[in-house]
Amino acid sequence: MEFNPHNHIVQLCMQGMQMEEAGDLQKALDLFFQAWSEATNDFEKFIAAWYVARRQSTQADKLMWYESALKLALKIDIDAVQSALPALYSNMAECYEVLGDFDNARTQLELAAASVNKPADKGPFYHGTKANLKEGDLLITGRMSNYQAELVMNHIYFTALINGAGLAAALAKGDGPERVYIVEPTGSFEDDPNVTNKKFPGNPTRSYRTKEPLKIIGEMIEWVRQSPEQLQQWREKLANNRGEIIN
Repeated sequence: MEFNPHNHIVQLCMQGMQMEEAGDLQKALDLFFQAWSEATNDFEKFIAAWYVARRQSTQADKLMWYESALKLALKIDIDAVQSALPALYSNMAECYEVLGDFDNARTQLELAAASVNKPADKGPFYHGTKANLKEGDLLITGRMSNYQAELVMNHIYFTALINGAGLAAALAKGDGPERVYIVEPTGSFEDDPNVTNKKFPGNPTRSYRTKEPLKIIGEMIEWVRQSPEQLQQWREKLANNRGEIIN
């Protein structure tokens, strides 16, 4: 069960988010409800329920939808979805607190804290770049960010989705060809907080970061490449991004 930006339900939710940004909240809710009604599996229903919950006007309704999302998340035994549990429990705690049920609010916060754990993703893992590297080389921290000028990165980022690494390679600084390397973490790693529970619940892009070196163990030559138009759209999104990189 892999995140796919071309999935019909994902696209409906993305359209809903665009309506939110445009200020048309009713249209956004209609699209999220459409996603819920047209979802065909637990993963799709989980994503749709998360967005329906966000747009509810009462705390009771919001809590009901977050509970639905939680039940679905607990049925889907993959790291990408389990990463959403702390946020789900925290959101439910907020609902209970507003409703005056402080005992349940405290219970949900305890569950949120208990559900934070290290991802158990087994890979394989990939890193996209324009750097010319060879097998055995180590990627280390301290390099400049590709996405924010003059920011020295305290982590190295990688993903278990080859097409995500390919996109990172296309957006990376430099004039060399796009390269996607197979990498092996030499230490512990965590969900990338820049994408986890941001636009989508959990870590569906299976994006991670580490402070320990990544070892190059091979190189891929085939992945789905973005069109020039798609790359330009991504560059515009990054240029318009006002958020700070969590470093």
